[in-house]
Amino acid sequence: MENIVLPAKVFAAKWRADLVHQVVESMRSNKRAGTADAKTRAEVRGGGKKPWKQKGTGRARHGSSRSPIWVGGGVTHGPLAEKNYKRKISKKMRAQALFSVLSKKLKDNEIIFIDSLSLSKINTKSAVGVMKNLAKPSGFSIRPSAKYKKPKVLTALWTRSEKTEKSFRNIPILNIVFIKNLNPLDVLNHKYLLIENPEESVKFLESRG
Repeated sequence: MENIVLPAKVFAAKWRADLVHQVVESMRSNKRAGTADAKTRAEVRGGGKKPWKQKGTGRARHGSSRSPIWVGGGVTHGPLAEKNYKRKISKKMRAQALFSVLSKKLKDNEIIFIDSLSLSKINTKSAVGVMKNLAKPSGFSIRPSAKYKKPKVLTALWTRSEKTEKSFRNIPILNIVFIKNLNPLDVLNHKYLLIENPEESVKFLESRG
């Protein structure tokens, strides 16, 4: 691979923890389905009949067995399905947060650049061989460990390739995305970032800011 010049605004940006936190939490919030819903006392079935008469039993007075203080009753201030968890994230904020994360990854030697991950045919064994060659100088293992079970290498492809995608997706430590969809949440969720076709990928990333 030829030497490439990395733009300072993308790979030498200042670490902005507040911005990264705001963007990442907003992205997580936007992923929420918002389907959690608890029934109020008006929605719970039954409870129309007064449990016992108002006076003379020695017990506390109750008007419905579906009161929130009863087992099987409604829920007070529970989650409602109509709640909207969506948060707006501007393109500039998202880009600056991504640049901040990429800069930190590069500083920590956790970004790997490779010209191409294309394969002549769909073959997971060949893909494993490629990753083994990349793992030696980078210091990571391609075998999932008991301590770190989640995929730890995020592979950012430059363009769609069925042979590449199907060959690499069977490797447990990898997750595949496309450079156009790269975001700070995915980058932070992985230890290493593998970028294909760095010359074009870097140009695209720079254009986002």
